This record gives sequence, C-alpha cells and structure tokens, in this order.
Amino acid sequence: MTLEFTPWPKTPRLFRDAVITEKIDGTNAAVVIQRQPLGTYAGEAGTGATAIIAGTEIDDRDGMPVYEYVVAAQSRKRLITPEDDNFGFAAYVQANATDLVRILGEGTHYGEWWGHGIQRGYGLAQGDRRFSLFNVHRYGKVIPPADQDPYDPRPRVPGLGLVPVLDTYTFDTARVSTWLGNLAANGSHAAPGFMRPEGVIVFHSQSGQVFKALLENDDVSKTEAGVA
Repeated sequence: MTLEFTPWPKTPRLFRDAVITEKIDGTNAAVVIQRQPLGTYAGEAGTGATAIIAGTEIDDRDGMPVYEYVVAAQSRKRLITPEDDNFGFAAYVQANATDLVRILGEGTHYGEWWGHGIQRGYGLAQGDRRFSLFNVHRYGKVIPPADQDPYDPRPRVPGLGLVPVLDTYTFDTARVSTWLGNLAANGSHAAPGFMRPEGVIVFHSQSGQVFKALLENDDVSKTEAGVA
C-alpha cells in the first residue's frame, strides 16, 4: 500500500455573493440532452429516451445530419418515460423535445416540475403545470421572458421558466430571514396570490453550495416531518 498526500481543501469565504430564490414545492425533475453521432442510439427498450432530434449540421456528401440529440426525462431517483411517468413530466418533455434542445442544448438541466395536482398545487388551474429551472444565472440568458416580443425568433416551451429570484446580495443570514418573512406575509412569487409558499433556496457563489430554508418544519428532516 502506498500512502498518498491528501491536502485540506480550500476554504471558501463566507461573505461573498449569494442569490435567494423561492423554493417551489413540486417534484424534482431534469431534462437530459445528449449529443452523439447520427444513428448511435438504436432505440432499445429500457434506455429511457423520449425523443431523438436530428442535429442542424448536414454532411455535404450525403445530405444527412452529422449528429443527433437523444432527449430523456428524469425524476429525483430515476429515468421516466410517458409510459412510466411522474406527474406527466416525461410526456411534457417528449411533446416539447425539439424546442428544449434548441433552447437548452446538451446537458442535464435540473428544475422543479410543479402546479396543479403536484404537492401544494399553488392554486393553478386544471392542467397548468410548469418546469422552473434552478440555475437562474445560466438559464436567464436563454429563456425568453414571459412578455417576449411576438417577433422574437427564439423558441418557447409552454410552462418553461426560472425559479423566481428574490434577492442578490452579499451573504447574510438576516437577509434570508427577511425574505422568509416576506413570503409568509405576501405569499408566493412563483404563483402570486398563493399564501402557503414553501421557503427559499440560497446559492452561495464562493462555495458553489445550495442551501434551503423552509417556512414550515425547517428544524426537522423530511422523515421526521412525515414528508415522502
């Protein structure tokens, strides 16, 4: 056995930029988009893909696309399909696969799938479900605003957006408490008028860590609170 030196990791500064976003009570979800050479994916059962989208680059020799995108959906613990779904998220991804590829590109794109019939529901109408992406810094550059100019050529996907940004500041726990109080008094920013928001998420830029603070049962774990 050879001993190896393991250094102590760098310690991030506490008082650095932080972003507070609203924590939405839905179900954790992600869109998975993988780029690969054309024809690599054979469509075998059990692979979890919901769609295959041809790439935009065309081979001059045969006029065929050079690559393709395989699109899949996942919940917190597993890949899902329209036949084995989680509150209809895989069906949503399948129906909007082409525009999701155009907007998001390759990668695993995490967010909250929420709305009618999912957890708190937020008072949304029958069938109104939304996918709010977590990384507001990254996706704010590619997601068209809600009041998008009708002549803006960027594609849109119904219900696709960002978690609401409440504050950007130098880290301070008092600021977190202030925003919890704001949500308790004024209700959700994601669904205005809904008076039982769940809490906030805090992203700390220097550590790269995400933390949550809840309005209810923040001092106990999900198991202790009886939440599945």
